[in-house]
Amino acid sequence: MIHPLPIIKMFKISYYPYRGIMNYYVIQVKTRGEDEYLRRAERLIGENEAKLIFPRRNLKIRRRGEWRDVVAPIFPSYLFLETEEVTPSLYERFRRIPGFFRFLINNDNIVPMSDEDRALLTHFLSFGEIVDKSIVYFDERNRIRVVAGPLRGLEGRVVKVDRRKGRAKVRLDMYSDSFLIDLGFEALDNVSE
Repeated sequence: MIHPLPIIKMFKISYYPYRGIMNYYVIQVKTRGEDEYLRRAERLIGENEAKLIFPRRNLKIRRRGEWRDVVAPIFPSYLFLETEEVTPSLYERFRRIPGFFRFLINNDNIVPMSDEDRALLTHFLSFGEIVDKSIVYFDERNRIRVVAGPLRGLEGRVVKVDRRKGRAKVRLDMYSDSFLIDLGFEALDNVSE
C-alpha cells in the first residue's frame, strides 16, 4: 500500500494520494474572463510544470429566430490545473494574473480534487476539451436513452429534457456543491432497441 506523503503548502498540510501522479486543482476566475485568463496563464507556466484545462460544451441556441451552435463553458468561471503539486511560486504566478479569485477550497487550503470530482472531470475530458452533442433516443415511456456522447453514463443525473431546444439539464456535484448545467443532444427518430 502506498502511504500519502505530507507536503507543506500555503500554511496548511495537504495529502497527495499518490506521489508522481498528476493531481487536478480548481482555480476560480472572473466569469466570462476564462479565455483571457487562460491565454495569460499559458505564457507564465512551463509545459512540463502544469497544464490548464477549460472544458466547454457545444449548445444549440436560438437568437433572432435562427438556431446557432455556441460554445459555452461546462463549469463557468472555473479552470482546472493539472500538476503534481501547487508550489508557492506557482501559486504566486497564478494569483498575479488579472481575473484570479481563488484556488478551491481556499487560498490557505489548496486541495486537489477528490476521486469522485476527478472522475466527473475526466468523463468530460474523454470527449475532448470541447464536448459535442450527445446522440440520444426516447423509449416507449419517453425516457431518454443515450447512444453516444457526454450524456452517456450521466442518465441518472438528468433532471429535465427539452426536446425542442435539444438540451438536457444535468445535476453535477463538485466539491460537495450541486449545480445544474445544460448539455446538448440530437435525437434519433424511430429507433428500436
